[in-house]
Formats: sequence, structure tokens, C-alpha cells
Amino acid sequence: MPKQKTHSGLKKRIKVSGTGKLMRHKAYSNHLAASKTTKQNRQLAGETTVHKTDAKRIKRLIANLK
Repeated sequence: MPKQKTHSGLKKRIKVSGTGKLMRHKAYSNHLAASKTTKQNRQLAGETTVHKTDAKRIKRLIANLK
């Protein structure tokens, strides 16, 4: 059976932290940012962890990424 390839779309969007957690950017932060409040834009900045229910599925898709 051949090896599973890393999902090219996910490897651009997900980063593995030093402790093994999957980090992602928050949604709704780029498009039409000027119409959102300063507080909303500030809270959408930065990264957050992937939810634990999605982590197992995503780890399988980026198995080769370390």
C-alpha cells in the first residue's frame, strides 16, 4: 500500500506547535475588515488551536508534516 501524501491545502493553513497542538488562524479576519469594530479585529488576530474533535482527522491528513 502506498504512503499517504500530505494534504497540500492543509499544510498551508495548519502549523504544529512544539507541544504537538495544531494551530490555525481565525476566520473572518481579512475581508471587509474596515467595517468590523476594532475590538473584533483585535480578537480575530493571532492563532488559536484546532478543536479536539477535528484534531484526529487533520493529523491524519498532515501525517508527513512535522
